Amino acid sequence: MRAFLALWITWGSACAAAFQFLTRLPVPVKLDYNDALFRRSVVFYPLVGLVLGVLLMGAGKLLYMALPPLPAAALLLSAWVLLTGALHLDGLMDMADGILSHRSRERMLEIMKDSRVGAMGVVVCALVLLLKWSLLQELFRTGTLSWLLLPMVLLWSRWYMVVAIAGWPYARQEKGGGMGSFYRGVGWKHIAAHSALAALLSAAVFLTARALGLHLAGGLWPMLAFAGLTLGGGYLMSEYIHRKLGGLTGDTYGAMNELLEVLLLLLLVLMTGQGE
Repeated sequence: MRAFLALWITWGSACAAAFQFLTRLPVPVKLDYNDALFRRSVVFYPLVGLVLGVLLMGAGKLLYMALPPLPAAALLLSAWVLLTGALHLDGLMDMADGILSHRSRERMLEIMKDSRVGAMGVVVCALVLLLKWSLLQELFRTGTLSWLLLPMVLLWSRWYMVVAIAGWPYARQEKGGGMGSFYRGVGWKHIAAHSALAALLSAAVFLTARALGLHLAGGLWPMLAFAGLTLGGGYLMSEYIHRKLGGLTGDTYGAMNELLEVLLLLLLVLMTGQGE
């Protein structure tokens, strides 16, 4: 019994840490943050994405009933940013400032560590938000059933962050080299656990959507398309960043999450626009 209770506390703390770090949802639990807790918390990143997606799905349905597509999409995007505290947008801006400066590797990493935001960071952030806003408008136009698969977007983009953490070296070698350094030691056992969770949650979302009336051609292939596009798109981004920086950083994990959300939103719009 004690062993079960200890296991429950260990993994319950890891789940709470994932929600506290990746969202602004109230999780009133005091945790002793350390590297081991951060490593365990990555298993629950797909669950965090699912919960955020369900909340945004509900908000989207309410806005669909109350407002035209343009303001509804703007309000939903605002809620999206607020729920995450703009955490990943901050990483996107830092990465854009660094990589698009086309300086040396060391200088790019210095720029990314600077808390000030430059012109390229602002431009890239604005473009990503504009793309999300336009894609959300299309979801509003296709009808309420489209929203049933929105959790897949946030689930798989957060799944890939863990793949990136385990699959590529960390670029900052100095001691205390940023938040991303807390994840050193994340390995393939974490990938196996969080991938199994992502697959189960995705199947639940997809089957629920079908039960509620969303019919897409191709059986289970639309569900697998989210995983395949995430892995393919994420791999290309990770390889490009790795060549530039000699590895990845906490900022790049967040940046790839934002870019993958855009890519997966586009996939969702294409799927539901053809399927309804």
